[in-house]
Amino acid sequence: MNVDHHDLLHELPEYAESIHTLKMGNLHFAKLFDEYHSLTDQIEELEIKDSPVADLALEEMKKQRLKLKDELYAMLLAHKA
Repeated sequence: MNVDHHDLLHELPEYAESIHTLKMGNLHFAKLFDEYHSLTDQIEELEIKDSPVADLALEEMKKQRLKLKDELYAMLLAHKA
């Protein structure tokens, strides 16, 4: 199965420096970053193994990941401003 990788640096390469800075200096950002990547790893593992997980459960995980990404992106925009 073809799986798209959604790590934050892959998704937002233009913010690599800001991501690093915020991970080192902002505990809330670092926590959200870790949650985002943990959830991404879980989703990708389920997709790679083609695990029998309910579509609704997988969609909820993806919605949560998107919510985390939106929060992280807002923090990156504020940091850059």
